[in-house]
Amino acid sequence: MKLGIVGLPNVGKSTLFNAITRAGAEAANYPFCTIEPNIGVVTVPDERLEVLHRLYDSKKTIHTTIEFADIAGLVKGASRGEGLGNKFLGHIREAAAIVHVVRCFDDPGVVHVHGAADPQSDIETINLELIFSDLELLERRGERARKAAKSDKNAAAELDILERLKTALESGRPVRSLELAGAEAAYAASLDLLTSKPVIYAANVSEEKAASYDGDPFVAQVYEIAEAEGAEVAVISAKVEAELAELDDEERAVFIEELGIGESGLDKLIKASYRLLDLISFLTAGEPEVRAWTVRRGAKAPEAAGKIHSDFEKGFIRAETVSYENLIACGSVAAAREKGMLRSEGKDYIVQDGDVMHFLFNV
Repeated sequence: MKLGIVGLPNVGKSTLFNAITRAGAEAANYPFCTIEPNIGVVTVPDERLEVLHRLYDSKKTIHTTIEFADIAGLVKGASRGEGLGNKFLGHIREAAAIVHVVRCFDDPGVVHVHGAADPQSDIETINLELIFSDLELLERRGERARKAAKSDKNAAAELDILERLKTALESGRPVRSLELAGAEAAYAASLDLLTSKPVIYAANVSEEKAASYDGDPFVAQVYEIAEAEGAEVAVISAKVEAELAELDDEERAVFIEELGIGESGLDKLIKASYRLLDLISFLTAGEPEVRAWTVRRGAKAPEAAGKIHSDFEKGFIRAETVSYENLIACGSVAAAREKGMLRSEGKDYIVQDGDVMHFLFNV
């Protein structure tokens, strides 16, 4: 899964990216410091894996991962090629979701492209550029559909959906804020529109506000916009995250506790992305390795098996399944079987978060 980090220049994108990935992307106090997207891969923390590792005395522990792409700062007019323009918009299309970093602090020592922090205006600037890019795509598709609609009923239906999407965009509404279902939703998804991508607004606050931002007007603006769009919000201090990145695990835990922030910005972003994309993790465990796998909530057992290998899905027979909690309570798979906690699940079983699964297949 790839998350694309976007925002206006100098809102803290690269500072945040460096901190959460420790990838060392250049961060400087001037626009367009980032040109090509920097890529960083991080593991998804899951304490269950460490417990299973000890239980099975496994040789390897493999966490699932998320890929972050630090995409250069967009500016007004990007959809028409301003700044570094459409090149950046293309990078956004490759992401499963967008992390939109919004500056929620004033600092005369850090240049703001519009002069001062204004979250609502900044969000509108980015959203409008994505809307303009989507409108251009819809216009091209609409021209083809109008020609075909004269003799093709399917094209006529396509044109109706395109017009609905266009009307929403022209009113300033991103496609993700629309209530689409069935054929409309499927067709809209096939267009790969920028404004249809799920969004996490990363409200970048000052170090002083990292632990307590209640009543902050900047953060309140971000939450209001996110609620209207069905987006997620993660309140983060990129400066604090940069300090955390310099510490080892033990020191980091102490610092987080001292600051009273509860968890790191990376943990906040990971949890927000899982909620936003409706993802869960199932686990596999044995002496060779314990491992976490990610699937969408509602996935059935054969689909989960296919995450491991396509042959597992094609030749799926059943899945021996026990919840993580029951496995740990019993102490072993054998004990879980004796107590009736180990279940044999078929093709229609809907995988649950924390299921420890062993797949039987025949190809």
